[in-house]
Amino acid sequence: MQEDIFKRYSRQIFIDEIGLEGQKKIINSKVLVIGAGGLGSPVIQYLAAAGVGTLGIADFDHVELHNLNRQIIHNESRVGELKVKSAETFVKNLNHQVKVISIEQKIDTSNASEILSQYDIVVDGSDNFTTRYLVNDTCVELKKTLVYGSILGFSGQVAVFNHKGSKNLRDLFPEPPFDEEVPDCDSLGVLGALPGIVGSMMALQTLKMITDLPVNLNQLTLIDTLNWRFQTLEF
Repeated sequence: MQEDIFKRYSRQIFIDEIGLEGQKKIINSKVLVIGAGGLGSPVIQYLAAAGVGTLGIADFDHVELHNLNRQIIHNESRVGELKVKSAETFVKNLNHQVKVISIEQKIDTSNASEILSQYDIVVDGSDNFTTRYLVNDTCVELKKTLVYGSILGFSGQVAVFNHKGSKNLRDLFPEPPFDEEVPDCDSLGVLGALPGIVGSMMALQTLKMITDLPVNLNQLTLIDTLNWRFQTLEF
């Protein structure tokens, strides 16, 4: 078994800061990814490839043709299929050792605590402020680490919230804006590679925390890929 683990994950184990002990932590970890869309796709892909032992995927939507420019874990043959089922198929084909828990539900006030409580880290790839704030508040209540990301056009944001007592989303933005006042990908679009960049950063932060590596807290990383600028806002 150890030989199989080494063969699959050797390029991670070779990293001094990871090693075999770090890989064991990854294998024993439980991560929930909310949303199997633009951000969720690269997160799911890289967490599964890294060997996260239990991967929860929560989404209630179906794969549509316009998703395919950025939601890379889905393909044309799965258009019309539930995203969680398509994501589960992807993960099983990539790494059969990962246990996938498909959650075909919308995260709301009736189920958020029960669902989130079963995982070590929550990665939020949702696309609306109602879900983002509910997930944030539930993570605060449950003392769960939250990895946050958002995308629009050429721009993105990444942050780690509520990790070992660090600040959370409401410390940065106390109240959500009205959804109708905020542009989204449906109206302004998104270039497909952008969620790949932002989602990969979210996955990397997740893996660093699983393996007890340091991450910058109380910071929001602003990503401007049109002008290729990366800024950090402390809060």
